[in-house]
Formats: sequence, structure tokens, C-alpha cells
Amino acid sequence: MTVKFNNRDPVYVQVIRHFKEQIAKGYFEPGQEIPSRRELANQLKINPNTAQRAYKEMGEQGLIFTEGNMPSCITKDEAVLKSVREELIIEAVDLFLGSIKSIDVPLSEVLEIVKKKHDAESGEAEESI
Repeated sequence: MTVKFNNRDPVYVQVIRHFKEQIAKGYFEPGQEIPSRRELANQLKINPNTAQRAYKEMGEQGLIFTEGNMPSCITKDEAVLKSVREELIIEAVDLFLGSIKSIDVPLSEVLEIVKKKHDAESGEAEESI
């Protein structure tokens, strides 16, 4: 597991975001066991307390669960899994809208351009398969 950390956000927040992205992409399956806090800290070369904080926060958000002395696992709660994906999409849309707002493009034109770009990139992905 590798994460490219930035200097803007706290490391534990970036670890949580990484897990959310992996869940949204389907790399982590519901109920899948994840590395221990210590293993994660070693893999990512971060402080064990940072890994602990990320896991604590993910537990509070319902992304992971830990039963007794068993390893932590990704949630099986479909509503939480769906909300993770929606949260990431909304963040991307907000960023996109913020960047194009200043050029005052009509929504119909934006949607047409986005669709063309999406279709072109989807075609490229299918060709490489």
C-alpha cells in the first residue's frame, strides 16, 4: 500500500481518504480484513499514533469495525459504502464547479463537454483492454 502524502492536510486525514478511495474503487471488499495499525504505520512510514488516529476516525465514521481482539475490517453496511462513493463524487464535482464558475459557461455546454470527454476516455480504456 502506498500513499502520496501532501503537506496541506493532516496525514491521518489523508490515510482516511486513501481508504475511502480504495473502498469506492472496489479494492477493499465489504468485510475485508485490513492491516493492523502497526502494519499500516510500517507500510506507509508514518507514526503508529497517526495510524491509530486514522483507524479511530474510520471506526467512528462506520467505515471499519473491530470486534474484540480480531483484526479491523471494512464495513459491510451498504449505506455507508454508498455514502463514501457519493462523498467522493460530490467533492470532485464541487472542485470542478469551483474551477469553471469564473468563466461563466452554461450548464448545457459543460455537460456536453464532460460527456464527450468521458466517452472519449471510456473508449480509450476499452481499446487498451
